[in-house]
Amino acid sequence: MSSENSVTFTVREMNCGSCVGRVEKTLLAVPGVQKATVNLAAGTATVVVADLDMGLIATALDTAGYQAEL
Repeated sequence: MSSENSVTFTVREMNCGSCVGRVEKTLLAVPGVQKATVNLAAGTATVVVADLDMGLIATALDTAGYQAEL
């Protein structure tokens, strides 16, 4: 049985709607991410995950060109 967690990251370098789409697509490509919600105005991304190493999410965003912090 897996536990489901919701985690919100601060995501830097987002400045347009295209960035929001790219961040969401990047997050959803990470194995274990079940849902991703990105808020441009707040500069955040919230993910719903099941038993996932949060470092994988930060690494994926960094690879896409965005800095992420928990």
